[in-house]
Amino acid sequence: VQLQASGGGLVQPGGSLRLSCTASGFTLANYAIGWFRRFPGKEREGVSSIYRTHGNTFYAEVVKGRFTISRDNAKNTVILQMNSLKPEDTAVYHCAAAQQDPRLVWATNEYHHWGQGTLVTVSS
Repeated sequence: VQLQASGGGLVQPGGSLRLSCTASGFTLANYAIGWFRRFPGKEREGVSSIYRTHGNTFYAEVVKGRFTISRDNAKNTVILQMNSLKPEDTAVYHCAAAQQDPRLVWATNEYHHWGQGTLVTVSS
């Protein structure tokens, strides 16, 4: 069971990036998938999550209106579309999978599978 986040890179402020979370060994549609980010020297923080139940989606306040999470089940992928990026969005982004919809959306201990992250750098 492996998760992999990809799609990071260097982008100017106001630009966009599309992150992908792919899996081998299991079907992402059967899991809640969360995106988290880590700033240097800090704990991970929740960014967005999509649940199994009704496809409910959640966003951190700081990314609402700018980021969109979605599933592409045909490709066994979860997408995080990030628009209007700001320098403060610079971080390593990870995706994580939970077998049950988390009771607390940003509780990292409810997500059991984690992939290696992808670095997003927003800078002019």
